[in-house]
Amino acid sequence: MITDIIENNNYKNLIVKQVQETIEYLLENNHTFSVTANIEPVVFNPELPSTIQDQLPKFTLFVLENYTYTTVEIKDDCLHFEAGFGSENFGSNVKIPLHSIFQVVVDESILYLNSVATVDKFNKDTKKNSMNVFKSNPNNKKFK
Repeated sequence: MITDIIENNNYKNLIVKQVQETIEYLLENNHTFSVTANIEPVVFNPELPSTIQDQLPKFTLFVLENYTYTTVEIKDDCLHFEAGFGSENFGSNVKIPLHSIFQVVVDESILYLNSVATVDKFNKDTKKNSMNVFKSNPNNKKFK
């Protein structure tokens, strides 16, 4: 079954390597590109205002060109860049785990497609999960 493959950690690691090599190729050859990513594990620093965050679909397109393109780097199996969001161009540093990049797009055409980005167990929001674990501990009830 396909889920036996895409939910396998070894396969996920293979995908991370492929996504990284694809993006590195584009960067080395000065090709601007976009990525569509599963938004759940994406980290924004500073966090986006809720008026912007709540508008982002589960799979969000990030266009990496102009200033944003100059800030793109890959480290710790994540794609990092600076971008502006919303009509007020709210600035944030974005960190996207490579396994959660669903598509790499060049000139409005899909160059790379990653089915692992759809696997919930790899893409849970770790911040929300850790807070739920914290809240579920009876010793922490006074901090709620």
